[in-house]
Parts: sequence; C-alpha cells; structure tokens
Amino acid sequence: MGFLTAIFLALMLNLGSVPPYIELKGKDGSLVNGKPFSTKMIKGKVYLVFYVDPDVRDLNNHFIQKLKKQNFDKEKFGSIVIINMKATWLPGFILNKLLKEKQKEFPDTVYVKDKNKIFVKEWRLKDDDYNVLLFDKSGKLIFYKSGKLSSKDIQTVINLIKQNIE
Repeated sequence: MGFLTAIFLALMLNLGSVPPYIELKGKDGSLVNGKPFSTKMIKGKVYLVFYVDPDVRDLNNHFIQKLKKQNFDKEKFGSIVIINMKATWLPGFILNKLLKEKQKEFPDTVYVKDKNKIFVKEWRLKDDDYNVLLFDKSGKLIFYKSGKLSSKDIQTVINLIKQNIE
C-alpha cells in the first residue's frame, strides 16, 4: 500500500469509531436558524445523519417513509440532515426556503447547511450524493452508505436503531 493511500484510508470514516469533530459556523455553514452546528451533539442517543446533495434529495424517500412508520422514541433517537450546499445548481435562497419548509414538516429533525463541503473534506463523505450514517449513543459510527439504500440496507439500519436505543 502506498503512503498516500495509507493517509487517505486513515482519514476515512471507520465503523466503530467516533469521527473527527466538526463545527460549522459563519461562512462554512450553520443550523437553518444561523446558529453554529457541532458534531459533538451526536451522542446521548442514537442519531441518523443524512449528508445530502439537494439534487438527489428524493433518492431515499422509500427509506424515510419506512423510518417514519417505526415511530422511534424521540428521547432515544434523533435525526440530522446536513445539506451539501455547494453540490447543487440551486440558488441559496431557494435552498433556504426548502430547508425552512422541511424544518416545519419535520420539527424534531436538525437541519444543517454545509456551505463549503466541510464534511466531504473532513470525513471523506461522497460528494454530490446521498450519504446515510448511523451513530450509537456514544457517537460511534455503526453504519455508513452512500447512494440509494437497498431493502437489505434499510432493514439493517432499522435493526441497528432498535438494538441501540435499548
């Protein structure tokens, strides 16, 4: 294995570990309300994190519908949607409007704007895609996949949530 390959692999997300801390504020991004966002909040309960290119935002709607039907306890399970703002041709004002509408539709979900692909750079998430990450209560990554989730992937995520919210 080459030196650069080893460095790249060391920087990638590892299942069973807590990813490097990221804070989005100012020009790099924020919560929808403009306040800073920190990945330090990803602990204390099971979190499902979506890192999404707005151009493929409907790719895993089949998964979202199955997830909603599970009606997980909000005290033990949370969701965070991080929008890769630089991955789209859509203007910022349209994205902001869409995010505010989504926040009203899903008030328990945390919505975040990544304006400079910080998660792509720091966590090596797939750019211009739909990334799904699941974290246990301690903040360790227990599932990661980019792209469209298969039926098997969906069942795996739902089972992992059930196992980890106990």
